[in-house]
Amino acid sequence: MASRPARVAMLEQFKADGVTHMFGNPGTVEQGFLDELRNFPEIEYVLALQEAAVVGLADGYARATRRPAVLQLHSGVGLGNGIGMLYQAKRGHAPLVVLVGESGLAYDAMEAQMAADLVAMAEPVTKWATRVVDPRSTLRVLRRAFKVAATPPYGPVMVVLPADVLDAETDEPAVPTSYLETAAVPAPETVERAADLLAGAERPLLIVGDGVHFSGAQAELARLAEVWGAEVWGADWAEVNLPADHPAYRGQLGHMFGTTSSRVTAAADAVLIVGTYALPEVFPALDGVFAPGAPVVHVDLDSGAIAKNFPVDLGILADPRQSLGRIAAALDARLTPEQHRRAADRLRTWGAEKAAARTEADERDAREAAGALTAADFGRELAAQLPTDAILFDEALTCSPGLFRHLPPNTPGEWFQTRGGSLGVGIPGALGAKLAHPGKTVVGFTGDGGSMYTIQALWTAARYDIGAVFVICNNGRYKLLDDNIAQYWGTQGIEPHAFPELFDLTRPEIDFAALSRSLGVPAVRVDKPDQVAPAIAEALASGGPFLIDLVVGR
Repeated sequence: MASRPARVAMLEQFKADGVTHMFGNPGTVEQGFLDELRNFPEIEYVLALQEAAVVGLADGYARATRRPAVLQLHSGVGLGNGIGMLYQAKRGHAPLVVLVGESGLAYDAMEAQMAADLVAMAEPVTKWATRVVDPRSTLRVLRRAFKVAATPPYGPVMVVLPADVLDAETDEPAVPTSYLETAAVPAPETVERAADLLAGAERPLLIVGDGVHFSGAQAELARLAEVWGAEVWGADWAEVNLPADHPAYRGQLGHMFGTTSSRVTAAADAVLIVGTYALPEVFPALDGVFAPGAPVVHVDLDSGAIAKNFPVDLGILADPRQSLGRIAAALDARLTPEQHRRAADRLRTWGAEKAAARTEADERDAREAAGALTAADFGRELAAQLPTDAILFDEALTCSPGLFRHLPPNTPGEWFQTRGGSLGVGIPGALGAKLAHPGKTVVGFTGDGGSMYTIQALWTAARYDIGAVFVICNNGRYKLLDDNIAQYWGTQGIEPHAFPELFDLTRPEIDFAALSRSLGVPAVRVDKPDQVAPAIAEALASGGPFLIDLVVGR
């Protein structure tokens, strides 16, 4: 292989791996390889104005393509700005390859401006963080980064690229990255043991996370839930692992308080966990999660997730898709006709309960709103106008239940929810999804508070004419904090306190429509029910980026 600067070889590697976009916010130390992009028209550099927006764009693109996304941050200051959103990507298992430039190895002893221990900064929020110290290993390290990012559990990887290393020569060949086949099948005797442990349950429970989505095991999960007659509860669930209208799907376990989750988990007499760990919460329960004597089986491709916090009776390191169907078949053969009948009865009961709950929620909204605009009003009309294959990116938080009562997440790859707790992913995440699927309608939802973390991403939407629709659910408050604090006081047996002034976002009022237009994105404000339908029609017909400031809950 002919010798060339490592910065050129790096771009050749990206070309060999089919990279078409690099998201970034550049600095001086990256100018060498960014200048070389002129010779690689296959790779488009997508500029964002703040690093949190850069990571959010790449996060949405990676989730929508299911392939590693490449992004560039600048030295210690740029990485620092992106850390919070990298935490989101790690918790959400987004396969990112994060490139961080620095001035050079020659300056390590100098305590240079903007220098930092970048690897140490990134280690808590990445699967792997490293630094290239020899130009002859640049491509080897990058291929390893792509492989690690795209191996379950997926996640972000960071590679530090000193400028003097990239300027040096290398003769490494650029060849495609070697990815792993992870569809591991459990041994027949392991499947039989799992079925033996689970078959006697009268109150079976499935705790499910996004490992099901990543393995494409939605149909197998549905079959298992139906055969076993099991409730399905989400944990670390931000994809479509089971259609929302499936009668077995009961909702998501509390992401805040373990006591909330334990009311569900401790009631089961047998538990199967798949594609997540038990349990991802802010205040987890320390004990009493499962009923004494209830068998617990755990299936995952992530060995670290199995029995991470609580012991299990059987841990199976295998692909969910290859496991769930086999377990369902083994259970089907073991259950008596009476057990099958009771399983079917449970599913019918849950289906009727869900239908009644939707009707009750609509009626409650109508009573409480008294003519004011609700998120459910908007969701109902949007559902009527959207194409059937639209992609929805949900960071609406407290407005999500109303919106998605009429926009149920039923199709894998067409609904993504925020996860990890880093606010601001809604707008850039929707942009990344639109870049991944330019032919589809993409709608991103966020809140008024969350939007302000990455509102600069609207400028990127305008600059590159990325035609996503953005909906800011504007209730004038950090409403999620109101709800979480009230729940927290309740767990302490204390009368809930109110913080009406602290969480108020209306002093001064943010004019989101004007702010959006100032960043180049057309926008309308919607605060009355009769404005909803025309605003949605205008947004969907615009052909370019468009923002709706949706005033609700006032």
